[in-house]
Amino acid sequence: MCAQCNNKKPHIHTVKSMAVNASTVQVESGTMQDCCSSVTVTCSDSADSGRCGDPGADEEPAAGRPSVHPVYTHQHDHQHTHQHNYESSSCSGNSCCSASISIEDEQALEAALTQSTHSKTLSWKVQNMDCPSCASKLEKALSGIEGVDTAKVMFATQKLVVNCQSGKLADVIEAKAKETGFPLVSTRSKESETESKSFLQQNLPIIVISTMMLISFIIDKSSETYGLIAFTLTTALGLIPIVKKAIALGKSGSPFSIETLMSVAAIGALYLGETAEAAMVLLLFLIGEQLEGYASSRARSGVKALMDLVPEQAMVIRPDGTREKVAAEDLTKGDVIEVAPGARLPADAELVDITASFDESALTGESVPVERQPGEQVMAGSLVTDKVVRLRIVSEQGDNAIDRILHLIEDAESRKAPLERFIDRFSRLYTPAMIVLAALVIVVPPLLFAQSWDEWIYKGLTLLLIACPCALVISIPAAITSGLAAAARRGALIKGGAALEQLGHIEMVAFDKTGTLTEGKPVMTDIVSWDGDEDRLLRQSAAVEAGSLHPLAQAVVNAAKNRGLSVIEASEREALPGRGIKGEIDGDTLLLAAADRLPESVTLTPGQQAESELLEGEGKTLVVAVRNGLPVGLIAWRDNLRDDTHKAIKNLKAMGIHTVMLTGDNPRAAAAIAGEIDIDYRAGLLPADKVTEVQFANQNAKVAMVGDGINDAPAMKTASIGIAMGGGTDVALETADAALTHNRVSELPVMIALSRATLANIHQNIILALGLKGVFLITTLLGMTGLWVAVLADSGATALVTLNALRLLRFKAKIEE
Repeated sequence: MCAQCNNKKPHIHTVKSMAVNASTVQVESGTMQDCCSSVTVTCSDSADSGRCGDPGADEEPAAGRPSVHPVYTHQHDHQHTHQHNYESSSCSGNSCCSASISIEDEQALEAALTQSTHSKTLSWKVQNMDCPSCASKLEKALSGIEGVDTAKVMFATQKLVVNCQSGKLADVIEAKAKETGFPLVSTRSKESETESKSFLQQNLPIIVISTMMLISFIIDKSSETYGLIAFTLTTALGLIPIVKKAIALGKSGSPFSIETLMSVAAIGALYLGETAEAAMVLLLFLIGEQLEGYASSRARSGVKALMDLVPEQAMVIRPDGTREKVAAEDLTKGDVIEVAPGARLPADAELVDITASFDESALTGESVPVERQPGEQVMAGSLVTDKVVRLRIVSEQGDNAIDRILHLIEDAESRKAPLERFIDRFSRLYTPAMIVLAALVIVVPPLLFAQSWDEWIYKGLTLLLIACPCALVISIPAAITSGLAAAARRGALIKGGAALEQLGHIEMVAFDKTGTLTEGKPVMTDIVSWDGDEDRLLRQSAAVEAGSLHPLAQAVVNAAKNRGLSVIEASEREALPGRGIKGEIDGDTLLLAAADRLPESVTLTPGQQAESELLEGEGKTLVVAVRNGLPVGLIAWRDNLRDDTHKAIKNLKAMGIHTVMLTGDNPRAAAAIAGEIDIDYRAGLLPADKVTEVQFANQNAKVAMVGDGINDAPAMKTASIGIAMGGGTDVALETADAALTHNRVSELPVMIALSRATLANIHQNIILALGLKGVFLITTLLGMTGLWVAVLADSGATALVTLNALRLLRFKAKIEE
């Protein structure tokens, strides 16, 4: 969900700028378009020397960018050439093309969840859901109610969201859901209240039918006639709730449910006189349903554990100093709360009084407690480890860190993987086809080959049970839900099954440099004064850069302050687009510019030029200081690599994935960084150049783009999948298909390995689901198996594929061993 506009639909907010230069990028659905409906990412001419408005951008404070960049490779002998066209165009009036930036599933979800001015949005928790097909049945049932605009069930979070014309329909909706077999409870109800049934209550139907089965067997031993009656009564009693649910589902638009198939099979068995087998089929069906419910609950355990991180109550400190315990959902932005050691935060909050440590491992995967200073924000669900703290709530209700993750999981269900969409379509054809086959099995042999009607009716009924697609339908969602939950536990958020599947096919990863491969916190490493007065040069340079929010400029100011120098903002400060920045201080005019962007009147001596090239060769970004038209020194920065960057690149290469660094930095600095981690690179890139590079790479491989800044967003949208660093800008996080919330780039290979494992698990599940049904289809036609085996083929296969998917929750990549 967007923190700025609460929109769940992927989008990019336009960056407000003071002036637009030539490097304007228009992005629409990952391609370059000439359309006024496209989103524009612009750079501004400001005191920040013409840099993009992204504090994590690669551009150094005074470095300009060439209009056409060279291509550099690291330890590779292949070459490629291509052209860049940076011309931008516009359209007006009715000539604008229509923007289409979302898939049908996203549009459907948005329509279901977005409250219009003429509707009321209601939500509940849904009980008794065993698989995604249950969710579909409930949606169909509720959509038929007059006054209901849309109904959407989120299987992973067991949540129902209904848009209706009036809140008065709540009772009707609850009654219809209960009639369909899926009771609803308020979202404000405690989890314990929704799951307060004892073991006896949960398993009462199975216990009753089992007891009656036992009694029937005993009676049958004494009298075959009374035994027949006892088995018939047992079957009839067990069928009552199943038939009622089948009728309700049929009326609501789901005629081919497992309940319908079971009812037909059991009644048919009674007709054939197979009363004992009919009762056994019902008992096995009930046991199978219970196993499915248990397996499904286990599959959702990761999501439930996430929801449980938020406490139900919080201690609020009122302005008059009084304390009051309130429900977590009643907290409002600005409330001050007190949290004791061992307790968790009920919302995103800002630390008020003292420095304290917080365990954020449940959200970020970082096992070491993080120390937070007063004024710093702490995420909901974080555990206070050492002292009683007071915090000020900064998140709106329903929009804390936990809620945002849950929203992603809910959205993920609408963004189905291509495999999942195929299985959905296949299952819709599969069940009717199997019913037609069962009808042919019943009719053809007796009519054409004078076979026994009873024998072939029995085989046809068995095929009806085998026709249930439950195992097939749940095979992919179970694996994807487990994969998403496993990724979330490690601090990696993947926005849906489609993104998870794409990630498993990645062949190439393109990295931004600053803030992605590097820490994004540059420090000033060198200051060279050619006139012998370093303090004067540093003080004047800090004065020119004062007031800028760019990390490179701030590094200069911080370095001056650390030396005890007073920093007074320079007058007449002026950004020179493509050249640098200048200002007046102490009666001097000081210009800070890249060595290759100096005015024509300024020329470096061979010794000065060699010194600048030496610093650039060490991977440092630098500017030349020009005072009153004369070069007087150099200032160099270094943005150090993350501790785990080398490990990440090494592991990606071990997995057969090619890596490349896309940076706006100068070629020599980029080459030095690339040399340290053994990666290809492209240097001197503007945002448009990064898009072109990714487009070119996409022609030959599936590309993932990893970045953290506004200038990375267009390239991330262009790539097969965009991955954002968790500490990046909102634009990058909104644009991305996945995010590394803990900023550990070494988790990227693990994320890809998990995606590949999920795809393998999906293939295993499909083989299990279809394979078992295929085997029992043949054995049924040959007369080797009967009704009870058919039930096992359905319920057993469903339980098997779910349990197989649960293995992903304990996933550990080989590269971690």
